[in-house]
Amino acid sequence: MQGSASPPGLAIRDARDSDAAGLIALIGACFAEYPGCVLDVDGELPELRRIATAFAADDGRFWVAEDDGLIVGCAGVAPCERGAELKKLYVARSQRGRGLGGAFCERVEAHARECGASLVELWSDTRFSLAHRLYEGLGYRRSQGTRVLHDRSDTIEYHFERRLP
Repeated sequence: MQGSASPPGLAIRDARDSDAAGLIALIGACFAEYPGCVLDVDGELPELRRIATAFAADDGRFWVAEDDGLIVGCAGVAPCERGAELKKLYVARSQRGRGLGGAFCERVEAHARECGASLVELWSDTRFSLAHRLYEGLGYRRSQGTRVLHDRSDTIEYHFERRLP
């Protein structure tokens, strides 16, 4: 997307299905930071094995960030009933605080605008407090709604949304 800068030293590009191993490693490492979070790829997130195909099938888009050939961040966007939904934003611990999460949000929002959406929403595990600070700092507002996923991690998620300027 034009206008969406990458943090220095990182390349953000469209994801490929061949990124599966790197994505699984990244998301697994992020989940491991939180007690009780379990990454069950085949049972709960099989789309990670073919991420580009999965997002394209939903008229969405998915990006990854690379640092020296390693996937250190990712995020996607897909249309939803109310506009667009930001999905699977993860940043490696070693890359946090460099603007990568914000760069991904910027790409998601730009893509949403191009598709005619005026709102971006997302769901985030209640345990992911660092992510919540990022979203709120970027103008996302947490609503009263929560949802329970009934997954292996016993996930409860907060809902966030942002009207696009």
